[in-house]
Amino acid sequence: MSSPTAARSYRWDDMPKEKVTDSLDRRLVTGERMMLAHVYLKKGCVVPKHSHANEQITYILEGALHFYLGEDQKDERIVRAGEVLVIPGNLPHKAVALEDTLDVDIFDPPRQDWLDGTDAYLRQK
Repeated sequence: MSSPTAARSYRWDDMPKEKVTDSLDRRLVTGERMMLAHVYLKKGCVVPKHSHANEQITYILEGALHFYLGEDQKDERIVRAGEVLVIPGNLPHKAVALEDTLDVDIFDPPRQDWLDGTDAYLRQK
């Protein structure tokens, strides 16, 4: 039986923020099979419609996001501080920050496009 890898600990305030756009920053913690992200969105920030194979759990710590779900974006949800949205893999979705927002996203598996900077959909102006 192989031995488990060493445990790692992080402190959000000590981690550098990646500036993705003028209105979106993030910090990432990645394990072997999951990714945890703090996503900082300024009021009015738009995360364009996209989809990914990764299952996503979004937990809003501060602020609120308006989600548009599905190919036709007709399923609309407003997720506020203290609320959680589970987004299945491959479900198209878009989000708009209704106010300055701190969002915790969990992905399984980790988002390779976020790790290697190929998330062009998010970096559009």
